[in-house]
Amino acid sequence: MKEDRDREYLRYKKIFEGTRFPFAFVDLDRFDRNVAYVAATQAKTGKRVRIHSKSIRCAPLIQRILEKGGAIYQGIMTISVEETACLAGLGLDDFIVAYPTVQPSDMQLLVDLAREGKKVSLMVDCEAHLKILSNAGLEAGVVLGACMEIDMAYRPLKSPLHLGVRRSPIRSPDEAVSVARASMQYPGVKIDAIMGYEGHIAGPNDAVPGQWLKNKVMRGLKAASVRELTRRRGAVVAALGNAGLDLAVVNGGGSGSLVSTGKDPSVTEVTAGSAFFAPGLFRHYQEVAFEPAAFFAVQVVRKPATDMVTCQGGGYVASGSAGTDKLPVPVFPRGMKLLPLEGAGEVQTPLLLPGDCPPLELGDPVFFQHAKGGELAERFNEFYLVSGDRIVDTVKTYRGDGHAFI
Repeated sequence: MKEDRDREYLRYKKIFEGTRFPFAFVDLDRFDRNVAYVAATQAKTGKRVRIHSKSIRCAPLIQRILEKGGAIYQGIMTISVEETACLAGLGLDDFIVAYPTVQPSDMQLLVDLAREGKKVSLMVDCEAHLKILSNAGLEAGVVLGACMEIDMAYRPLKSPLHLGVRRSPIRSPDEAVSVARASMQYPGVKIDAIMGYEGHIAGPNDAVPGQWLKNKVMRGLKAASVRELTRRRGAVVAALGNAGLDLAVVNGGGSGSLVSTGKDPSVTEVTAGSAFFAPGLFRHYQEVAFEPAAFFAVQVVRKPATDMVTCQGGGYVASGSAGTDKLPVPVFPRGMKLLPLEGAGEVQTPLLLPGDCPPLELGDPVFFQHAKGGELAERFNEFYLVSGDRIVDTVKTYRGDGHAFI
């Protein structure tokens, strides 16, 4: 029914009546259900869930996941050493820094965190990374933690085709053992974890409405890749154990691959980030289903045609390869579409309205979702927090706290 279709729009419109545009908000009821849902995906696996901070970039919401989610949530995957130090200063602990770094200031922060007794592992994928960490640790008289990243991309039939992200050069058990043995020659560093991110499984949607054939092909590729990488990851873990490496953590997966990664017996924990906001790129999966929980609003300022409105601003485009999938998604009122020749603009965003759209007047809100989760926080200083039919709190994003970590 049309009334049901418009209900969410009218509810949010009433909640934010009089609020200055543009603004961003998180629906806590939806957010908390996502937290519970992610935990439920691992209820029978015994795997822990590590929070990926880059998809949230708001310390109070990260803390909320840990508080609401229970014991299954353990640890945070961060985007930089500086961010790690900031979150550690809030009392959080157990970090994996997801991306390598070699700059001296980061080495000093890692040393400081080690002296404070914080558990931190920095991503590494070569002997050069280990040497830099070891030198910093030896000079300070501490041992710095490292997490070895294993490439989980799919290369069917041993072809040059590489389906997955371009990150670590370590792929086989032999290559992993070679780096592990090298690490044993550097007393200032210890590899205590490994990570394998199957981005080509966790990221792409495979249940998009109206794309039956594409969905089928994507699911087939994912299934084949899961079989291959599960065997290979297990072999890597076994080889490292035989080489004398004592691993506390074997991390894998992302929001879109929680189910398949959780089934891997060699994995001790899975990672989730985008699942909590469920942005535009994380909506249509066969194995998992999240509720859109984070939004931004802009005002209607023009009516260029009877079936169109134009909003002020709204051009919050996501990172990655350029494409229409990186544009923000208009969600309330339902059925609106961006114009292909304009898209979402820096100063204005025109929208084509559906025939049954509720009346939109000048000054009315239009609600969007960012294509990616945490990048929304780079556009706004704060998030309004909504529960039921009211604003219950306002929290600072990283940007609002004056941080630009990467």
